Amino acid sequence: MTPQAADDRPEPVGATRRSKITPEREQEFFDAVLEQLRECGYDSVTMEGIAASTRCSKSTLYRQWKTKPQFVAAALRSHRRTHCIDTGSLADDLREAARAAGELSGRDTQLLQALAHAAPQDPELQRALREALIEPEIAALKEIIRRGVERGEVPADHPALEYIPAQMFGVLRVRPVLEGEWADPDYLVRFVEAAVLPALGLR
Repeated sequence: MTPQAADDRPEPVGATRRSKITPEREQEFFDAVLEQLRECGYDSVTMEGIAASTRCSKSTLYRQWKTKPQFVAAALRSHRRTHCIDTGSLADDLREAARAAGELSGRDTQLLQALAHAAPQDPELQRALREALIEPEIAALKEIIRRGVERGEVPADHPALEYIPAQMFGVLRVRPVLEGEWADPDYLVRFVEAAVLPALGLR
């Protein structure tokens, strides 16, 4: 049996709560949570299971995160990404956004599916899910669209503009259901070229 690390030992009763976890160790915990979510679903994730997989004590986790929803929410927020796509062309930006989303579609869609039932029951978990997986993507698409409008590539009042995020997210979620496959980069780029660009009047 692997001995507990010094920073994982339970504190004496009555001791002041103090974090001794390094950022690197914390990220190990978060990565383990996200991986178990993808593989097993939300209901199967337990503090005990994460403690075992990361070789730490349960008390270490409970000192930092009082409940499983708080722990999962923190792990999701650690997963938040920022995007910077600017090719100088709205059509090419949308292609690159589709390609980037496709590269992560399997892992991100697994998280969305794993939390689909739990998130609506817990406001903090729902906020964390939006902050990690939804809002960054929407913000990136809106910035791409804003630049395209400023360059005069598409009118600001074009009726199709407001539906682009729904189109992109919709195909990410629905392809596994309809076809049993993730929406990979090639599929998403073809979708943009066949459905999104023509709707905007772009080649």
